[in-house]
Amino acid sequence: MSAQGARVVKKGTRGVPDTPVAQRARVAPILRINPVAKLATAVVVGVALLLSLDPVSAGAALACELVLCPWAGVDIRRFLVRGSPILIGALLAGLTIALYGKASGAVYLQFLFAHVTDGSLGLAGATVLRILAIGVPALVLFLTIDPTDLADGLAQTLRLPSRFVLGALAALRLASLFVDDWRSLELARRARGISDRGRLRRLASQAFALLVLSIRRGSKLATAMEARGFGGETKRTWARESRFGAPEILLILIGFAVASIAIVAAIAAGTWRFAGGF
Repeated sequence: MSAQGARVVKKGTRGVPDTPVAQRARVAPILRINPVAKLATAVVVGVALLLSLDPVSAGAALACELVLCPWAGVDIRRFLVRGSPILIGALLAGLTIALYGKASGAVYLQFLFAHVTDGSLGLAGATVLRILAIGVPALVLFLTIDPTDLADGLAQTLRLPSRFVLGALAALRLASLFVDDWRSLELARRARGISDRGRLRRLASQAFALLVLSIRRGSKLATAMEARGFGGETKRTWARESRFGAPEILLILIGFAVASIAIVAAIAAGTWRFAGGF
C-alpha cells in the first residue's frame, strides 16, 4: 500500500477509507444545506433591512446574526479576512453620511459642504449597522457554499437553464486562475526586463494582456463544452441530486425570524423609518 493510501485509511473510521458522504457528515450542519436555501435566507434578511433606516432594526438583526454565526462553523480568521472589505466599506459609508448626510440638531463641525450634526451622525450609525447586518449573513452563507452544489441547486431546484448554470459554474471555477495569470504575466515581463520600474504605469497594459488571455481561454472552453454536448437541447442528468427538505425550510424560517425580530424591535422602540424617506 502506498503512503497516500495509508493516509487515506488512517483518516477513515475503523480502517474504512473516507468517502465524500462520510466527509460531509462530519462537517457543520449548514454546509450540507442546499445553497438555494442560503441564497433565499440572505435575500429575506437583506430585503427586511433595506425597508428600514434606523439603528434599532439593524442592531437587533446584527445581534441575532452574531449569535447564530458559531452554528455556521466558519473559521474566525477566514471570516475576518473575507469580511474586512465589508467592514471597511461600512466605515467609509458611515463617514460619508456623517459629513454629507441630512443636517439636523446640534452642529459639531462645518466646512464648505461638509457638516457633522446630530442628524448626520445618527444616519451614519444606522448606515454602518445596516451594511454590517446585511453583509454578515451574506458573507457567512456564501463562505459555506460550494460552487458545484450551487450549480446543482440552481439547475435542479430552481429549474434554471442548464446551459446558463454550467457556463456560470465554469466561469466561477476559472476566476481563481486570474491571480495565477497575473503573477505569470508579471514574471514574464520581469524576465524581459520591462517591469523593473513604473509599476503603476504598466498596470493598464498588463490588465489588457490579462483580458486578452481570459477571452482566449473562455473561447476555447466554450468550444470544448459545445463539443462535449453541454449546449445540447436534450435533457441533462446530474451526478449529484440536489435535495430541498426540512433543513432548508428551517434555515429560511430562521431568516424570517431574524427579519421579524428586527422589524418588531424597531416598531416597539418607535424608531421605524421607511428607507424611501432618506
